[in-house]
Amino acid sequence: MTPRELKNSILQQAIQGKLVEQRPEEGSAEKLYHQIQQEKQRLIAEGKIKKEKPLPEITEDEKPFDIPETWKWVRLGDFATLYNGRAYKQNELFSEGKYPVLRVGNLFTNNQWYYSDLDLEPEKYCNSGDLLYSWSASFGPHIWEGGKVIYHYHIWKVEYSSNVDKNYLYYLLLSDTEQIKRSGHGLAMIHVTKAGMERRPFPLPPLAEQKRIVARIEELLPLLDRYEQSWSRLESFNSRFPDDMKKSLLQYAIQGKLVEQRPEEGNAEELYYQIQQEKQRLIAEGKIKKEKNLPEITEDEKPFDIPETWKWVKLGEISTYAQQKQKIAAKNITDDLWSLDLEDIEKESGKIINTCRASKRKISGDKLLFRKGQVLYSKLRPYLKKILVAPDSGICSSEIVPFNLYGNINAQYVVYYLKSPYADFVVNSVTYGVKMPRVGTDTMIELLIPLPPLAEQKRIVAKLEQLLPLCERLAVKTRA
Repeated sequence: MTPRELKNSILQQAIQGKLVEQRPEEGSAEKLYHQIQQEKQRLIAEGKIKKEKPLPEITEDEKPFDIPETWKWVRLGDFATLYNGRAYKQNELFSEGKYPVLRVGNLFTNNQWYYSDLDLEPEKYCNSGDLLYSWSASFGPHIWEGGKVIYHYHIWKVEYSSNVDKNYLYYLLLSDTEQIKRSGHGLAMIHVTKAGMERRPFPLPPLAEQKRIVARIEELLPLLDRYEQSWSRLESFNSRFPDDMKKSLLQYAIQGKLVEQRPEEGNAEELYYQIQQEKQRLIAEGKIKKEKNLPEITEDEKPFDIPETWKWVKLGEISTYAQQKQKIAAKNITDDLWSLDLEDIEKESGKIINTCRASKRKISGDKLLFRKGQVLYSKLRPYLKKILVAPDSGICSSEIVPFNLYGNINAQYVVYYLKSPYADFVVNSVTYGVKMPRVGTDTMIELLIPLPPLAEQKRIVAKLEQLLPLCERLAVKTRA
């Protein structure tokens, strides 16, 4: 049960006579109602209130629930009078003046205050302790705690019989606010009429019981506040949990903690040797250019421990990230070629959300060619993690870097590594550009990668592909 539901439940229990016990010695609401009517007649005779047309009797169909025998269903207008505030013209409001003007926005938010110099009839002012009810756009009762103000037309000042406890009336109105709002009219801005409000039926207990109900509610409210704090912390934890779990799985994966190591699968040192041989062959064949050797990785640079069968390498040592990319001029692009833009890639997941052929796009300037199986990395706003293994060949902008991996390294393993918390932190801590941050090539080729044996790379990918969808399903369920 949410804090709001719990609070509503407490209020509902209160107004149904289920929050505190009934005590015969406290009399009945019927007698109280008679006293209210006598008080009303006296105030009319003294000219303090106007005589109004009697409200109709409450029918059985109007009573929404049962109440104790000592209680009585009455209409709000039977024991309270509603006064409208003033509908101000624009030229009557100033940034400073004699009286602050209380508007609905000032009750619910920190809206700017306006002032007026108008002198009005006494009922157009409210003072500290007055009970108010906002009845347009935002609904609900308020006990005003400021000084003397003029209140706006969309607020009622509620004056009530001395035989009704103010705080009980406040909670009574609070409990009925959603129903009051639903009874209103209007689409863009809902309104409730004064006549409709005065006709609403409310349950009236004896005065002493009203006070005990208020005391019980105010005893429970601090507990409800604590419950709300705990609930908020739990909701925050639950909303973060799927993403935190995903990050933990990726981090465990690149630290060699997601699957076990198997001696028969060899070690990454052997794989690294094969990569060096392959690079030398490709250089000799003129397929790649010889690059400057990257500095050795020192012990101090290694951010965390990895299994003995693994090896720390740099992205530039195991990939063509820094190699010159193959370009294609706009005039040579055929209509059926897949054209990939950054907006076609879903952030975080790297899923293709729009497949577009070149014939459907206005293409100018050179584009980069990429091939099926290459890793595609968005160097623009890398925090969006638009990283994937190309499912087909196509063209892309220079903001996407296509690259190959040597030694049959599992491309999906590298994609998961680049999405890991460690890689994400390193890359995004050194981007340049404020509005459109990018990561430089030097940063990427120096990026440290924990390299497992090939067979273990495949097992890590298989395990992540089994677990990560569960995180996604959990995230969807949490959002729902």
